[in-house]
Amino acid sequence: MSIAPPLTRQELIGRAESIAGLTIQQLANMMGKSVPQSSTHAKGWFGNLLELSLGANAASAPEPDFMNLGIELKSIPIGDNGKPKESTYICVTQLDPVALSSWESSLVKCKLTEVLWIPFEASKSAPVPLRRIGSPVLWQPSTTQEKQLKDDWQELCDMIVLGNIDKISSSMGKYLQIRPKAAHSKSLTKDKNQSGENKLTLPRGFYLRPSFTHSIISNNKH
Repeated sequence: MSIAPPLTRQELIGRAESIAGLTIQQLANMMGKSVPQSSTHAKGWFGNLLELSLGANAASAPEPDFMNLGIELKSIPIGDNGKPKESTYICVTQLDPVALSSWESSLVKCKLTEVLWIPFEASKSAPVPLRRIGSPVLWQPSTTQEKQLKDDWQELCDMIVLGNIDKISSSMGKYLQIRPKAAHSKSLTKDKNQSGENKLTLPRGFYLRPSFTHSIISNNKH
């Protein structure tokens, strides 16, 4: 089943609100998809199901998921304590010095200009098909939030450009962090910022801390 991309922000919000309260199984039935029973692979699968059901059209392009609206889609697993269970992946950490030269043209800023957050239950005690979808939150960073995101990004990118990517730890950055993003330790990529021929390192990704995404979800409820 294919859903056409929404033409307006209001149409997108309406679609997201219409699936709030459904179980993952109910949404999957609507889209003609089968639900994985294991939670190990459910998160990525659920993100794809949301993209399909809401009409996201960016696929794997380095653009917001709803390209014509400039809105990124992010699902966010919520634990029994009502807080996000993990950091939220934003995008790959590019290792080209040109891509790290300006916050304004960065992929991180592009992805975080406006985000539609879809919370969903992620209690280990609940089977994946029975977990419910929460109410959507459409968010744009405030001036203060964007300044901190930019500061975090700049600090991390400065280290990469100086050839110190392997010294970056997940404790760096108030809102934004860099963490390895690879299937296994042999998945290496070339880092043009480090001296020496064909210097390789683990692929990294930019992530938002759970404490930050929790503040977004809790402060923007309808």
